[in-house]
Order: sequence, then C-alpha cells, then structure tokens
Amino acid sequence: MLTRENFIGPWAGLPVAWTDDDRFDEATYRADVRACCQAGIPGIYTAGTTGEFYAMEFDEFQQVARATVEEAHRCDTPAMIGVSSTYTRGAARRAEFAAEIGADTIQAALPFWMEIDEEEIVPFFKEVDAAAGNLPLSIYETTRAKRTLTVEQHRAIKDAIPRYTMVKSNAGTIGCTEDGCAALSRFVNVFVGEGSWRRLWPRGATGSCSAMVYWNPWVVLDYWQRLSAGTDANEIADRFDRLFEFLANEFAPRGFTDTAYDRMGGIASGFLSTSLRNRSPYPSATTPDVEILRQWYRQNFPEMLEV
Repeated sequence: MLTRENFIGPWAGLPVAWTDDDRFDEATYRADVRACCQAGIPGIYTAGTTGEFYAMEFDEFQQVARATVEEAHRCDTPAMIGVSSTYTRGAARRAEFAAEIGADTIQAALPFWMEIDEEEIVPFFKEVDAAAGNLPLSIYETTRAKRTLTVEQHRAIKDAIPRYTMVKSNAGTIGCTEDGCAALSRFVNVFVGEGSWRRLWPRGATGSCSAMVYWNPWVVLDYWQRLSAGTDANEIADRFDRLFEFLANEFAPRGFTDTAYDRMGGIASGFLSTSLRNRSPYPSATTPDVEILRQWYRQNFPEMLEV
C-alpha cells in the first residue's frame, strides 16, 4: 500500500506508443515500462496528459492501463493510473477498472469541459474514490480544469477522503507557490514539475509526475537524490533551467503539447522506444526536431545522451 512515506520521488509519466495506423503498440509500450522500472524509477504513471487520456477510447484505456500495471508489477514497481474524464461516471468507471487490475493508486483531475460548481468538488472526488475501493487517491490539479483549489478545499477533500495522499501541482495552482506547497505538504504529498524542484523541495515537495526521468533516468535520479540528501544540486538545476528555456524558445511557438515534448525527449536521448507521433489534432514532433534537441545536448548538456 502506498503511503505518504513511500509515495515519493520522480514517477515516470509515460507516453503511449502508437503504430503507424494509430493503434496501441503494446509491445513497444511494455518495453518502455520495463526500461523505466529496470532503471530504478520509483513508480510508473500513465493516462495523464502525456499519456493522452483525452485522446483514447475506453477500450484503449483498458489496454494501456492493464499493460502498465502488469509490466510494472513484474518488476515490483508501483503503478498509478490516471482516471480523468469530462464527467463523474467516466472517471468512476476508469477508477473501477484500475482497481480491478490491481493498480496501486489512481489520479483524477476535476472534469474540464465545463467548470464545476464549488459545492460539487468534494462529491466528485468522493464518488471517484468510492469506485476505486481502497486505493490511495491523488489529484491532478491543473488550470486546464478551469478551476483551481484553495488549501482549504484540499483540506476538505482530505477530511472527506482520508486516502487522499498526493496532489500533482501544476503551474498556476496553489501547490506551485512556496507558501501553498508548505501548507499542502502538512497533510498530502506535493508533486511538482522538475523545473520547480530546487525552489519547492525546501517547502515540502516530495516528488514529481516526471517526463525528464525517462529522458535520462540516471541524470534525473541523481538530481533528486542530491536534493533529498541536502547536497549541492545547483549546477544540475541550472542546466535543467537552461534546457527548459531552450525547449520553450524552440518548440513552444510550434504549439507542442506535453506529449509531443516528452516523446521527443525520450527518443532524443535514446532511452524510450515509443512512437514520435502523438494523436491529432495536436502537433507531433518530427525527426528533425529530435536532432535539434540532440545537437543542443551535445553542446550544452552531454550527460543527457549517456543512457
């Protein structure tokens, strides 16, 4: 059972491999899950934004979720399944399936097509939690849901659902502020993006739903271990800051989404075998884009190519 003590560190939020005819490439995806586990990544996560939960049918979700749990558990690695949906029953149905296949935890965002009323926040999470049985709950908090939560609302969810264990805090949410992270960390684990580790680790952040960890597990796990041990991590943090700046300047004008960046990054280092193409209508990275990133690595961050 995951608890606040062991639900920590950079979990790999993997993209889904697709075939050329846009079907689930299960063999390739399972190989990527195994590679992450064998590299010592503390947990595997799918059906978040990089995992394109918003772009797959329920039967595809079932296939991906089952493959994730089976491969992770073969390596004694915990697996988290995202269950986000545009409506309560959709999320609950996914949570039921995650529990059925033995997932270790679920993650749910607020429904995002229409903003929900404040009084519906706790009931929504309670219904999803009930569908998942005894699994720990994590919340995916993002401004894409059109509503962000206050510390008091997070506390109300925790009071109603004691199994609420972790919040994935993204830019624009309370957990990505120093005071908010410190307040939330008193009762739930706070996961933040790699670009916020240096700033928010001292304020109570305990992990990440990470992409960088499968861009190069050894570099990223070393960075995390340095922070955890209280040793100097400024040099590597500075390199990641420069990487994020490069990615934003080079690829953000192209309209890249999370999954496009993360496929490109995992392939550029040579660690992932996943497909470069993600599902339309969102733009995919290209082979020349991968080479642009590799060239930047050679000049600025060569360790990222050592996999």
